[in-house]
Amino acid sequence: METMTSKAGEERRSATAPSQPYDPAYDPLKSTTPGQGRDYAPTYWIGTAGEPPADDGPVTQDMDVDVVIIGAGFTGLTAAIFLAQEYGIRATVLEANRTSWGCSTRNGGQAQCASGRLKRSQWIERYGLDTALKLHAECVEGMETFKSLIKDIDCDPQPGGHLYIAHRDKVMPVLEKEARLLRDVFDYDAQILDGDTVKRDWVGDQEAAGAMHEPEGIGIHAGKLAFGYLRKARALGARVHPSSPVQGWETRDGVHYLKTPGGTVRARAVGIATGGYTSQSLHPQLKNRLLPILSNSIVTRPLTANEIEACSFRTHQVITDTRVLRHYYRLLPDNRLQIGSRSAITGRDAPQQKYEDVLVNNMVRKFPALKGIPLDYSWWGWVDVSHDMMPRIHQPDPSETIFYALGYGGNGVMYSAQAGRRLAQWIAGDGRQLDLPIFTSKLPFPNIREMVESQAFAPFRRFGQRFLYRWYYLKDEVL
Repeated sequence: METMTSKAGEERRSATAPSQPYDPAYDPLKSTTPGQGRDYAPTYWIGTAGEPPADDGPVTQDMDVDVVIIGAGFTGLTAAIFLAQEYGIRATVLEANRTSWGCSTRNGGQAQCASGRLKRSQWIERYGLDTALKLHAECVEGMETFKSLIKDIDCDPQPGGHLYIAHRDKVMPVLEKEARLLRDVFDYDAQILDGDTVKRDWVGDQEAAGAMHEPEGIGIHAGKLAFGYLRKARALGARVHPSSPVQGWETRDGVHYLKTPGGTVRARAVGIATGGYTSQSLHPQLKNRLLPILSNSIVTRPLTANEIEACSFRTHQVITDTRVLRHYYRLLPDNRLQIGSRSAITGRDAPQQKYEDVLVNNMVRKFPALKGIPLDYSWWGWVDVSHDMMPRIHQPDPSETIFYALGYGGNGVMYSAQAGRRLAQWIAGDGRQLDLPIFTSKLPFPNIREMVESQAFAPFRRFGQRFLYRWYYLKDEVL
């Protein structure tokens, strides 16, 4: 592979402007592509990050390159960074819309020491203790990778840990058991707090029956982080081309022909980092491998000193609750409250006002003093959930130089940095040494393979999701 020889795109001084408006009803199970040149969702992160940095413009001609990364979000940009830093390889990053248009600027900005949606105790049940310990070590290393990456990026970090709040009394024994496991088995200093302590010393969430505090956790400004990754990747020699969706893909004689509206990009290796916006038609290895789910997020106007006191906000640390359909929230550096949770099932339904209303009602249930507070931002976005709740950074076919990093399940803010590093390892030919299950196996299909492979499977997934949401609601709030 070629080594990098010069900085990329120094002639460009501004970001590529959008050519299409934001599509609030986009649905990755319904649309063949995520669009071309669409504008950002109206998130707090985009609204307060400043002007997007310069990029390399859309693809305008046929190109021959060594490495293509599809997706210019957290994972794709960090993969480009590590390819340059650790292997001297200059990547070409293709983005359908604007840089970091998808998951990377629609999340809650919570970097936690996690990978996928399973707890450590569930890792032990699934993989055994030895592998669970190695997975934990991978997450701890990932947090250090993330901290190292952001140390020179102005992304408003809020360090200090993660507060995991029990939303009902019945959850406390489960939290206490998990905290003991984390301390005694994983040497990870998780501490249990009673409900009175949480409300007095941490946050006045009226649902809090107690909490588990873990030492690792950082809140960040997702837009500033994305823009910082873009600057860093391009300074290292990567080229980033927005408004360049991959609309066709053929592989001949070991060369990948990626058709974009402006030309065909021929590459010797391809890394896929498209997250919850992965098209069903992008590549056969990805069809029906993910269940994209929607998450809503709102941000209030800045809270007054009296409102902060009424809500007993004593921390800016990242917070989640113990619901299966969990809430994630925190007090931002400018004293706004950000809170998010699950949303609609389909993209068509996502714009309906009732989903914002549900989230507002849940916020008020936690913080009654905020009843009637105006919202400055409200948005939703897709989360890439794998069918076994764990991510994969993998080469699905050893005979093809195709690799992917997908399936974070809502825990991608931190782990995307480590996944980008691991994706770079795979692309550079250094991935065979990675021996954890998330590196050695494909994203799984759901249990009934015949249904998965049928063209009619997507509606069944949505039907199953509706059933699961109803069950999760009963489990979270009633049973």
